[in-house]
Amino acid sequence: MQGNKRRDTSPEMKVRRMLREMGFTGYRVDWAKAPGRPDVAFVGRKIAIEVRGCFWHRCPTCQLSVPKKNVEYWEAKFARNIERDERNLAALEEQGWRVLVLWEHQLRKKELPTTRRLIYETVRRPDDPPYDEAFPEEVE
Repeated sequence: MQGNKRRDTSPEMKVRRMLREMGFTGYRVDWAKAPGRPDVAFVGRKIAIEVRGCFWHRCPTCQLSVPKKNVEYWEAKFARNIERDERNLAALEEQGWRVLVLWEHQLRKKELPTTRRLIYETVRRPDDPPYDEAFPEEVE
């Protein structure tokens, strides 16, 4: 498991690329001063984006199986991951953060338009135009 990266994973990079394309810069990556080190943190506005891998964080939609070998280890590992995620989310919200949790499967090609809109609506400032006005060519 040492080969698993803490930050700069492909899904995280994809989200950060989308943020830059939408004109949202000035965020912190893996920001240590917030509970759970959010993957993306807009510190001044207290907006955090958590990008979770479906396998490691046990996506409720994907219902992935547990590895066949060493089942007890994996079940305990996944339970710890889920508990940590819930604890970090609660701590962020308790401190007044708005948190968007994105799952890896939401970054697949067919899900991208919906995910892109969700990211924009979560991160946009009050004076930013609605998504349909900001990106008229992307409206279905």
